[in-house]
Amino acid sequence: MLIDEVCDLLLPAAAGRRVAEVRIGLGYTAVQLDNGRCGLAYTLRDDIQEGCCVINTAGTLAGRPASELAAWVKSLDSIHAAVGLATLNALVEKPLDAVETDLLTLLPVGPDDVIGMVGYFGPLVEPLRKRCRALHVLERHPGAESGLLPESAAGEVLPRCQIAILSATTLLNRTLDGLLQLCRNAREVAILGPSTPLLPEVFATRGATLLSGVHVIDPERALRIVSEGGGTRQLGEAVKKLTVRLPRHREASE
Repeated sequence: MLIDEVCDLLLPAAAGRRVAEVRIGLGYTAVQLDNGRCGLAYTLRDDIQEGCCVINTAGTLAGRPASELAAWVKSLDSIHAAVGLATLNALVEKPLDAVETDLLTLLPVGPDDVIGMVGYFGPLVEPLRKRCRALHVLERHPGAESGLLPESAAGEVLPRCQIAILSATTLLNRTLDGLLQLCRNAREVAILGPSTPLLPEVFATRGATLLSGVHVIDPERALRIVSEGGGTRQLGEAVKKLTVRLPRHREASE
């Protein structure tokens, strides 16, 4: 699976590195390494089992080898997986061709395009609706939000879309591989969110054309915001938004 490939690619970079800080917030999980670099991953709190403890080894994570916590990304436990992905994102080198901008700047949208969005990205919804023919937003738990479709509708919606925007949290719940298969007819496939590993060499072979994530530039502030329950908006100037345009890989179109 994609998440296993990401882990296997980055584990060599973890050699000799240790974890300095782990923060598991209600919005995001953050991991800082002993070299100061920090990575983020979404906290899938809807999947947390009831109880006062989410990690039995809490209080012992700082100081552990980065490779140990990075491997947690393969866990089926959502909190362990978030710690693992945040650790991996701390190991990712900033791509040389990354542009400091958000997704909308680089995403070409035409008036006849149908867009499928997996995960509700509020700030993008209205700007995209003004530029396209139709926008379908799918959520795992639609709730009472008007117009949202259940994620189970992906098999019907995504194959008919010219553009697909997929939340990187689908890496954590292990649905991204299947969603990318459903997007094989799409002209543009973007993976979006602070959880996104900016690894063109992995995602280009799976049909993605854009990666839009973040680079933490103020780890101390990012750690504090995560600890206090903040989300993407609160992270603000603690991160830089980066978007990478990927080449269309031959295997992805076959």
